[in-house]
Amino acid sequence: MSGPFEIRKAGIDQIETIRRLSREIWMEVYPSIISVEQIAYMLDLIYSADALKHQIHEQGHTFILLTENDTPIGYASFSKKEPITNGLFRLHKFYLQPAYHGKGLGKGMLNEIIKDVISQSGNSLELNVNKYNPTVGFYKKIGFSIISEEVIDIGNGYVMDDYIMELKPLKYPI
Repeated sequence: MSGPFEIRKAGIDQIETIRRLSREIWMEVYPSIISVEQIAYMLDLIYSADALKHQIHEQGHTFILLTENDTPIGYASFSKKEPITNGLFRLHKFYLQPAYHGKGLGKGMLNEIIKDVISQSGNSLELNVNKYNPTVGFYKKIGFSIISEEVIDIGNGYVMDDYIMELKPLKYPI
């Protein structure tokens, strides 16, 4: 990326930034897909400081931040798929402020992830996405395929109704 946009690795020092971005983005995007109560529950479950530290330290997630003139506007995380499989990586989080959608920035973020995954001998990237999330179209446009569906009970009476999508083989740039 060039110009005022920069992608950089994020770590423990950026946890509060990631938490803030997640609340802002989720509360803007997801109320048309899931209830505000489920959003709050999931943010507490997945984005507490302890949960993010666990993802980084124990689960080996790599986080990146996208900034515009040093202001964070998006983030993502990925890791090798556990249990370790033959070159399969998992995209866990991929979020961008809605005001920046359609400008090629998501594709830029994904290219940075793919470059990193390929450098680690990765050959495919898998993700879960809510079936009703408009981002499904973005993923299809750049080459992801739906490989299955799953409903995940996340507790408290809530479920995630997802597609599992895969990008294989990986090529850089997309």
